[in-house]
Amino acid sequence: MHYRLYMEHVRAGDTAWVLMSAALVMLMTPALGFFYGGLVRRKNVLSTLMHSFFILCLISVQWVLWGYTLAFGPDVHGLGIIGSLSWFGLAHVGAQPYAAYAPTIPHAAFALFQMMFAVITPALITGGFAERKRFSAFVLFSLLWATLVYDPIAHWIWGQGGWLARIGALDFAGGTVVHVSSGVAALVAAWMLGPRLRAVDDTDQPHDITMVLLGAALCWFGWFGFNAGSALAANGVAAIAFVNTNAAAAMGGLVWMALAWRLRGAPSVSGAIAGALCGLVAITPAAGYVTPGEAVAIGAIACVVCYTAVRMRERLRIDDALDVFPIHGVGGAAGALLTGIFAADGLLRGNVHQFLAQIAAVCAVAMYSAGATYGILLVVMRFVPLRVSAREELAGLDLTQHAEAAYANA
Repeated sequence: MHYRLYMEHVRAGDTAWVLMSAALVMLMTPALGFFYGGLVRRKNVLSTLMHSFFILCLISVQWVLWGYTLAFGPDVHGLGIIGSLSWFGLAHVGAQPYAAYAPTIPHAAFALFQMMFAVITPALITGGFAERKRFSAFVLFSLLWATLVYDPIAHWIWGQGGWLARIGALDFAGGTVVHVSSGVAALVAAWMLGPRLRAVDDTDQPHDITMVLLGAALCWFGWFGFNAGSALAANGVAAIAFVNTNAAAAMGGLVWMALAWRLRGAPSVSGAIAGALCGLVAITPAAGYVTPGEAVAIGAIACVVCYTAVRMRERLRIDDALDVFPIHGVGGAAGALLTGIFAADGLLRGNVHQFLAQIAAVCAVAMYSAGATYGILLVVMRFVPLRVSAREELAGLDLTQHAEAAYANA
């Protein structure tokens, strides 16, 4: 009887779209593994792929047991900081709609969709410490970071009564929750672990640019679920978010390629890939709030900002191995601020408060992620070394951490 009552409020089309979007976002994590895997040296391909695949397993379980309730459960004492444990193990999360956010889909579908965001966020961080982090340290860090950093930040912006949501901060699909938090965490982790060691015959060039292109293309494909799925319904907002996602990515790819062509003399494939990803990152917080023309502008502006950030990062001594901070951290922050400018109630329409709310959200997330990441790494260091030995690093993490090789002749 109760199940039949729930079904009267659930729309099949909306449910199908959100479930499909969850599958698209799930694909992004192994796709990220291929993207990162192609960028590293041959001796570290499997370890890099394993980071993404393992996180898919680990955080899926963490989300079911306690992650979801901390992020989206009833607010504790009305402070807007964290959710309670009343939905531990997805208790009371079933076929009934989640009236506060998803009134036309089952609560379980909403939890599943959000799970995939929780999965990919710590996976993004792995690009910062690629090729040198001990696997056991990575496991402990990922579990603690998802619980102590991602879940609270998600509650601040997306949870019922979150304090950043109360001041009016906008984040349609994760510019601050996913990208700023992970980008800043990657920078802190790269700084604490130190630069990679290099053998005489090592090179900084990607070992397999075709793998990079495949991973990026699959990420672009999955991003339609990431952004358009965040409408939580098969409606006009989803359609606009879908169009905006593609437009910003395409513009980003064109702009970065043009910059590389002008400044470095060649329209590089890796540049086009990086630009498309910058566009995808930047449009994420704005996807459902702006027009397609504004999405093109966001893709172009953010791409220039990220390109500049990558060039500046190259002059620093912090070895953010796969440029996570310049693309995700800076790109997410740029997208969040541009949301405050271009959104219907943004700065261009005279709403200064919206822009200030975006600044507050970016600063709060960045500072909390930086401080918490630093603290978590200090704790992990007390139990296991963060970094593999010099001998293991020079031999490659595939063999020393997993006893396997990606290629038979490696």
